[in-house]
Amino acid sequence: MTTSADILIDSFTRVKETSRRAAKGLSQSQLEARIDPNANTISWLLWHIGRVQDAQVADVAGFGQLWTSDGWMQRFALPFEPGETGYAQSAAEVAQVAGASAELLADYVTAVCDRTVAYVATLADDDFDRIVDTRWKPPVTLAARLVSVVSDDLQHAGQAAFIRGVVERTAS
Repeated sequence: MTTSADILIDSFTRVKETSRRAAKGLSQSQLEARIDPNANTISWLLWHIGRVQDAQVADVAGFGQLWTSDGWMQRFALPFEPGETGYAQSAAEVAQVAGASAELLADYVTAVCDRTVAYVATLADDDFDRIVDTRWKPPVTLAARLVSVVSDDLQHAGQAAFIRGVVERTAS
């Protein structure tokens, strides 16, 4: 029997796989290319995927973010506050997500997804009804928060894959 956790594990695994494919083998200039002056870069999209998932899942699971606890923030060396996830960043801020290799970007997303999968594997169906955010009406359940993270991450992974295709066609 497939459980809710099984479906979410599959979803977060797809985030990881799609992100890794979007980054694989790209040069720094390809990672940082913009298809218009205000567009997000593949680097920013992949960093944001990791940051959103890391921050939001850490919050609901009650553990620290890998970004700060496992040295990712130092490896990326971005000019942002530790809690920054990329929400509402300007085009100039997007451009500051630079210098990270395809491998570093994919490895961060992988680390975050792997920890998310390990957390979700501990959940029973009854756990998903737990209220995790009372600032909204109706209050946000754990299920809604995790589905929201999957949705955001998969949209951005698809955007990164699309930009990769544009960048590769433009180069040939």
